[in-house]
Amino acid sequence: MQCFAINPEEKKIEKIDIEMKADTLYSFFNSILIDEMPSIREHIIYADANALSQQKKPYFIGEQLVLGNSLIVGMNENMGEQDATIPQEALESIINYEVTTFYKDVLELLSQTDINLYRMFEVEKGDEKIMLNTEWVLYTYDVADERTRNYFKEELSKAIERENDVAQLIRNMAQLAMNAAG
Repeated sequence: MQCFAINPEEKKIEKIDIEMKADTLYSFFNSILIDEMPSIREHIIYADANALSQQKKPYFIGEQLVLGNSLIVGMNENMGEQDATIPQEALESIINYEVTTFYKDVLELLSQTDINLYRMFEVEKGDEKIMLNTEWVLYTYDVADERTRNYFKEELSKAIERENDVAQLIRNMAQLAMNAAG
């Protein structure tokens, strides 16, 4: 199967031929924990779920924050894996290796926790229940003003120092962001 392997350390995208078996992803990432992100139309991004705790290099594929090496595989309408169909030039054009200081600082703090950036949780906006994840919270606070970004980093740092529930803090920060959005 034709797919793309991305190495952010070398800023390298390589088209590779891989045979997908039960243990292929685990072998590729040398990990039993794999994150799946359906961020590219008709494709899935696979990444090592341990990349945060191992402080792997962050980067963006489109608006999707990814940590460490990733594998881009095509996905058919039945959710089955197939050859990647996105042209390499198109993939290269949506990859951004520049990550803000806020992201770097927060990811370093979060690396001390067991939080998963992509695990969904629920917040409320009026009568509506909305599913979000930690990655969305980081994006929201990254685009906020400096004072708000600093508040987020300080509260996160305090929660980690006190061994508080960081996942709950993230949910609270998400709720604050939703409340501020009106």
